[in-house]
Amino acid sequence: NAAVCGNARSSSNKKFAPAAIASAYDRKCASDLTLAEPVRTDTSVRRHNSDMFESAIPEAEQAGPARRPTRDHITGLILAGGRGSRMGGVDKGLQNHLGMPLALHALLRLAPQVGELMINANRNLGAYESMGVPVWPDSLPDYAGPLAGFLTGLERCETPYLVTVPCDSPLFPEDLVERLASALEAGDAEIAMAATRDGDSIQVHPVFCLMKSSLMESLVRFTAGGQRKIDRWTAQHRCVEVVFDDGAAFVNANTPAELQQLQAND
Repeated sequence: NAAVCGNARSSSNKKFAPAAIASAYDRKCASDLTLAEPVRTDTSVRRHNSDMFESAIPEAEQAGPARRPTRDHITGLILAGGRGSRMGGVDKGLQNHLGMPLALHALLRLAPQVGELMINANRNLGAYESMGVPVWPDSLPDYAGPLAGFLTGLERCETPYLVTVPCDSPLFPEDLVERLASALEAGDAEIAMAATRDGDSIQVHPVFCLMKSSLMESLVRFTAGGQRKIDRWTAQHRCVEVVFDDGAAFVNANTPAELQQLQAND
């Protein structure tokens, strides 16, 4: 088995088990967070000391042919940094779904599939921190979209691979990361993205994405040029698409109506 990369965030190699995440969140909720009401909007951006985050990725794992990433070599990132425009401007990741915020559903589903976890959010940081994992705001200004979340994750990632999932898709496959990792290795790729069938065509879901952490410099250059489109950036690299048969697993809640429909079908 591949060795576990060190975790510079704490003095111990803390693993984010689903039960521990839920327990930490329940304790926080009991003290000061009521999910039935909109969570307060805190637009301030809190940053942590960057000198605590020197890369722990061995040089040998930053280059060379792709090999199948193991769970302990992958950091999971929940993308919750959007404006929520189609949801009426509310913080989408904190919307109540079956008694928990959408983002917490995604976090609990991703936790068994990865070695480390973090959240990308740009407001209500305290509410996200109550979920028990590190929370990082965009390093790019003005809600720059999913690529800004990718960049934030790559800047903070201490493992050779980063996988991203959106906060508003609580039903994504439990073998998502395993299948993306297998395809990345088989295709000697740098990026693996989920896809589903839509009739005779294939619909790619680029926010469900496994990538090499060594792509950070590429994304820095791309976004520094004002570019924000995921497909334009991924087109610069070796990519594979992994087709999942269950299209319903990737259903998301972009609007209040879609959230109600998601709850009705669950």
